[in-house]
Amino acid sequence: MFNAKEETKKIIEFIKKYFVDNKLKGAVVGISGGKDSAVVTALMTKALGKENVIGVTMPCESKENDRKDAQLVAKKYDIELINVDLTDTYYTFKKQFSNITKETTNADINIKPRLRMSTLYYVASIFSNIKKGTYIVAGTSNRSEAYVGYFTKGGDSVCDIKPLINLTVSEVIKIGEVLEVPEKVLYKAPSDGLSNKTDEEKLGVSYKDIEKYLNNEKLSQDTKERIEKLHKNSLHKFIIPEYKRCA
Repeated sequence: MFNAKEETKKIIEFIKKYFVDNKLKGAVVGISGGKDSAVVTALMTKALGKENVIGVTMPCESKENDRKDAQLVAKKYDIELINVDLTDTYYTFKKQFSNITKETTNADINIKPRLRMSTLYYVASIFSNIKKGTYIVAGTSNRSEAYVGYFTKGGDSVCDIKPLINLTVSEVIKIGEVLEVPEKVLYKAPSDGLSNKTDEEKLGVSYKDIEKYLNNEKLSQDTKERIEKLHKNSLHKFIIPEYKRCA
């Protein structure tokens, strides 16, 4: 049985120990307005103190409601929130390829999280200098989305610490309840904020069914095969082949 209170304490202690052991000062969190980044923000604030956590919103053709939800999270945990609008940067980047092709749908979707991750590391470097101590980037991926490869390689997969990576979506929500994440954010339908679709619409499978699969619970054969296909097709995101020299 999952004990959310105990697990929350363990995660907070894990974060504290890592920062002490590695002589780190603070953390930067990209706050999207969704539950995962909200829960990570709460965990980091509890572990490090609000003065050592920097939130960043990075709109890029984004929904204004997502930014408002991010502001709600930052206000709840009383952390500094920086807004870096990447829209102009995104279009400047795209313009460089306008003479090659106009059909860039997947490339357009994936470049956004990659721009955002570059931004988070830039902010971390800036605050490491300002605060006279090392700031690192906190990841927000959970176990359910990671298993089916629902992340951008070189984008939201890049970070320095992963507090939620071994928690399913329902477990993240339970942790969020313990940390009193605003309900408006905690229970909203998960979305990448990039494609105007929910995560589940894009994946073609529900997070509930992914969790059942991970827990070896009964599922239809079609659903099992869909999840297994998503995982198999995403293995390149986890394993980078390396040529090994023979002695």
